[in-house]
Amino acid sequence: MSTAAPAPAPSAADTIADPGPLGLAGFASTTFVLSSFNAHLIDQNLLTVVLPLALFYGGLIQLLAGMWEFRKGNTFGATAFASYGAFWLSYAAYVKFVVGTLPPDTAHQATGLYLLVWAVFTVYMTAAALRTNTALLSVFAALSATFIVLAVGEFATSVGVTKVGGWLGLVTAVLAWYTSFAVVTNATWKRPVIPLGSLALRGGPVEEPHI
Repeated sequence: MSTAAPAPAPSAADTIADPGPLGLAGFASTTFVLSSFNAHLIDQNLLTVVLPLALFYGGLIQLLAGMWEFRKGNTFGATAFASYGAFWLSYAAYVKFVVGTLPPDTAHQATGLYLLVWAVFTVYMTAAALRTNTALLSVFAALSATFIVLAVGEFATSVGVTKVGGWLGLVTAVLAWYTSFAVVTNATWKRPVIPLGSLALRGGPVEEPHI
C-alpha cells in the first residue's frame, strides 16, 4: 500500500489559458482599422465602421483579457489589457455621444487632451515593458509614438501629422498581430516556434509575463 502523498491540485490560475494572444489580437485589429482612417487610406465618411470593433473586440474582449490576467497574477498584462479595453470602449462612446456636441472650433482640443492622457499612460507602460520581451516592447514603443503624434496632430489641427500618426498606428497593429501570433503559436506547439526576443537587463533574469 503506497503512503505517498497525493500530488497537489493545480491552482486556479494555472488552469486559465493565457489571455495575452486574445487581447493582443483584439487590440491589433481595432487599431489597424482606425489607423487606416487616420492615415487617410479609407474614405473618412466610413469611420463609424470602427465602432463595433471598438465596442466588442478592442473593448469588451480586451477588458475580459485584463480580468483573466488579474486572475493569473499578471499585473502588467492586467493593467495593459483592462486599460486599453477601456480606451476602446470610451473611444466608441466619445465618437458616438460626445464629439457631435462639442463646439466645432475647439473640439480638436478635447480630442488632443484625450489622446495625450493615453500617451502618458502608454509611455510609462513602455518603461515597464522593458522587463518583458522584444516583441512586446516594440508594440508599446510604437504605440507611444502613435499616441504622441496623434495628440500633436489634433492640437495643431494638422492633417499631415495625423496621417503620420495613422501610419505609426498601422505599424503598431502589425507588431501586435505578430506578438499575438507568436504567443498563441508557441503555446499551441508547446515549444518556441516564433521568436519573441529576450531583453537582457541588469538585475537578474527577465521575468516573462503571460502576455
